[in-house]
Amino acid sequence: MDDTVQKSCWGVAVKASLGLAGIILLAWLFAGGDAVTVIAAS
Repeated sequence: MDDTVQKSCWGVAVKASLGLAGIILLAWLFAGGDAVTVIAAS
């Protein structure tokens, strides 16, 4: 039972990380590198 809980937690963490990276990538593509630097710093 612990194995399934641990796998699901890692799955959520990986999906959240990929989602955040995707949002930052899209922001960089549409707004340019300077805007992403401001977003990441805040």
